[in-house]
Amino acid sequence: MAVVGYHRGERAAQALAGETERADHLGRSFRDTVPAVAASFLAQRQLLVVGAADGAGRMWATALAGEPDFISVPDERTVSVAAVPHPDDPLREALGGPAVRVGTIALEPATRRRMRVNGTARGGDLGFVLHAEQVFSNCPKYIQKRHPVRDAQAPLPGPARRGSELTTAQRIVVGTADTFFLATADRDGRADASHRGGNPGFVETLSPTALRWREYPGNGAYMTLGNLELNPRAGLVLPDWETGDLLLLTGEARTDWQERSVTFELTAAVELPGALPLRWSEPQYSPANPSPTPRSPAPWSGPTPSPRTRGCASVPGHPLATRSPS
Repeated sequence: MAVVGYHRGERAAQALAGETERADHLGRSFRDTVPAVAASFLAQRQLLVVGAADGAGRMWATALAGEPDFISVPDERTVSVAAVPHPDDPLREALGGPAVRVGTIALEPATRRRMRVNGTARGGDLGFVLHAEQVFSNCPKYIQKRHPVRDAQAPLPGPARRGSELTTAQRIVVGTADTFFLATADRDGRADASHRGGNPGFVETLSPTALRWREYPGNGAYMTLGNLELNPRAGLVLPDWETGDLLLLTGEARTDWQERSVTFELTAAVELPGALPLRWSEPQYSPANPSPTPRSPAPWSGPTPSPRTRGCASVPGHPLATRSPS
């Protein structure tokens, strides 16, 4: 029997990767409500990544930041976010509208913890309210440790720089990145946002309009790759941790299952100066990061299941560490 919450594309991706059993295990920890321990985790976060489609159906990922309590949980099915994107952010209008499917990640880089809440958002005066439909934690692999730094001199957001391909400076940003976030959706538009991390160089720029990265072994759910099996539209956001700038890309992505890599063809790029009010410390790279081999991604063999890779319900200290009934 299929695990509730997995769609046909995710099941196909799990089978292609030989990870169906691990996905079943993880799926038993998925919830459609936000338990008290997770609500407490969300209330302390200062960084939230949001993935959604704009009015034209293009997928984008963006990031929001604020003081603790800018995310709150009024009840177990509702998450309130008191922040709005940069004025020129492609998702500004969508997140302020009556209803949009969103995927979110609340991230704590200092402890390598992350939690995902997906559902439907409705805009308000100070941000948006999210009706939770899927709630779960991810394992800490590939997250670089960073601490937020308050910068009293942080500049106000500047005007967007738009283009249909990467500039030389933007290619350097991509080539030196250790983190990005990826927004995808299934065929029915249900959105998801996921994290990708590695040592600098783990993302390769093939051309001004093409990127490629290896898919490192993760939690076994294959939600991102499962969405791409059904719908190639995708959006990326690369944060500049030192300046608060965001680089947003939208286009289409496809998986090479032989190499376990993803190639992304961008159709539009939007650079948002000073989009985030916080600055972050220098990274402490994750010990799980493989050495990047961008020009020749090595064939990947799935990991042997272990308590740290079967799903964050098995990892002490994660916000959903108490398993839901199977």
